[in-house]
Order: sequence, then structure tokens, then C-alpha cells
Amino acid sequence: MSESTARGPLGFGLMRLPRKGLGIDIAQTSEMVDLFLEAGFTYFDTARIYYGSEEAARKALVERHPRDSFTLTSKLHAGLARSEKSAKRQLETSLARSGAGYFDYYLLHAIMENNTERYNRFGIWDFVKEQQAKGLIRQYGFSFHGGPQLLDELLTQHPEVAFVQLQINYADWENPTVQARANYEVARRHGKQIVIMEPVKGGALADPPPEVRKLFDEAAPGASYASWALRFAASLDGVLAVLSGMSTPGQLQDNLATMTHFRPLDSQEQAVIQQAQKILGHSAAIPCTACGYCAKGCPKEIPIPQIFAAANKQLANGQQEEARAAYAAATAPGRLASDCIGCKQCESACPQHLPVTQLLDQCAGMLER
Repeated sequence: MSESTARGPLGFGLMRLPRKGLGIDIAQTSEMVDLFLEAGFTYFDTARIYYGSEEAARKALVERHPRDSFTLTSKLHAGLARSEKSAKRQLETSLARSGAGYFDYYLLHAIMENNTERYNRFGIWDFVKEQQAKGLIRQYGFSFHGGPQLLDELLTQHPEVAFVQLQINYADWENPTVQARANYEVARRHGKQIVIMEPVKGGALADPPPEVRKLFDEAAPGASYASWALRFAASLDGVLAVLSGMSTPGQLQDNLATMTHFRPLDSQEQAVIQQAQKILGHSAAIPCTACGYCAKGCPKEIPIPQIFAAANKQLANGQQEEARAAYAAATAPGRLASDCIGCKQCESACPQHLPVTQLLDQCAGMLER
């Protein structure tokens, strides 16, 4: 085993903050922010479309700590804008909500094949350059959910971007849909730093299937399953930050324990990860990361991520009764998987490119019988 090294590149994703009633629990979020900073970490990630996140960042972070003691990231999502004016106004809105004064990092959000043209048509690339010149943005890049060919084209056309945010985790490393490894290699070939999102795959890798849990338990008794996922991501070269969307103090403490004295995976641990990848390659689980983008515009207000999470209890772990109970809780307001009308707006929004309507039909057949 290698010796402990320097602090790992942990970033605090403000997407899945603790809840209190219908809103974010600011008191608990503040406690978590304080612990994160006290441990020596500084990178916080929010976005305009993360409901309540930018306001929470203002209350828990910006208003309570010196501005030079942290770095704050937000994003512009042209794919969700109705016009060039409304797209560009997102930066102004984010600055007002967060009270940050400027963003250390700013991203063009969730670029993929079906929305690239809108970023070009709205002039967003030139817009962020202008805002950088004004001092409202320190560095800019983009988060990406497309394929390596498009990524190569974008980085060739826009060599000035400082970094790329990619979905990378050991489960998706060779996933032919996500293409994590191929995208990572393209970005590094262009000399870009990488911000890693979904290192724990929306929490799925914190509670992997029984075969994977057994594998990790035998290799490192007592180590959390999430720690394996974080260390896989942080062991890659060129990583600026590994974002973890932490919802509880317990998750934060576990991540701090992993990254405060970060130790890259050694060759034996890499072999264990490869075994886990083989197991997961045969998993029947729906590869949803619970980002919630699919549900935001659903005309029937179906809680799609919650339904998929319920289904995965049965698909991944064989827990039929638990799956039905979780489905009943998720659909208590009366919005069932079978209510889907097949409009497919969810599929155009899904960063994982999942056949959401087909999967909802599968869930209905499995959980509504």
C-alpha cells in the first residue's frame, strides 16, 4: 500500500442538500459547509437549475465566510432558455441569488449533441468571454454529456476553456452510452483540467449490489463503498475537483475521511475495481443518477428518479417488497409510472440518454401489478 499523500481534490456539490420540509435545511447545510472549510477544502458547485441551491450557497457560505476563503461555481443552461436574452440573464440571476459578486468557475451546462447549436446560436461562448473580461467570471468551461467526437470538436473550436466537467465513475468508465474513459482521454489530450461529476453515480455506488459489496468488504474491511468510488475518480491525472453531492453530515464525514489524507488506488485496488466493473456490467439496474432533469418538465409531474430508485431495489438487489414499498411512497401523490403519455421531453433532457418512457413502462409493469 502507498503512503497517505496530500489532500484530495474534493468538491462540495450543492445539488442534493439536506431538506427541511419543502426547502433546504440551511442550519444543517451551514454546519456541513463549516466542516468542509475547516478540513481545508474550498470548491463549491451550484447551478441556477438546482432548486434553492444558489440561495442556500448565499446563506450558508457567502454570508458567513470571507469571499477569498472559498471558490464558487455556477452554470448557464442555454438548453433550457427560450431566448438569447433569457439565457444570458441566467448569470445575472445566479449572481443575485448567490450574492457571490463573481464566480471563480462558470460552466456552460450539460452540453450534448441535442443542444450544442443553441449555445452557438445564442452567442454564449462570446458572452462568457465578455463576462470574464468584466471580472464576473474568473475561469470558464463546460459540463458535458455527449460523445468524444463532439467533445474533441468543441475543444478544438474553443481552446481557451480552462476545464471540462465530465461524468466519471468506475461503473461508467467503459459504458458505451456515457463513454467516460473516451471523453476523459479527449479532454486530457487537449490539456484540460477535469472536474468530475457523479463519482458515486447519484449515490448508487455508495450502496452497490451485494456481489460488489462482498468484493470490497473482503479487500478493505471497514472502508465505505463510496470511498472506493471517490478514490477511483481522484486517482486520475489532471483532476481539479471530484464533486460529491452530500446530503447528510455522515456523508460529508465519510468523504472528508477519504480525501483529507488521500491515497490513490494502488495496483491491487485497481484490480478490485476492475472486478467490480465486470459485475456491474451485468447489472439489471436502471443507470439513473437522480439528477432530476427529466422530471422538471414532465407534463404529468411523474417522480421519475424516485420511481427508478424504487425499481432498482428489485432489479439490482432482488428486494421485491422493499421495491413496492418505495414505489408506493414515491407515487403517493398519485403520479404513477403508467401515467406517462410518451411525450419524451424527459429523454431529451436526460444526461444519461436513457429511454425513460420505455423504462417507465417497465416499472409500471413490475411495480403496479
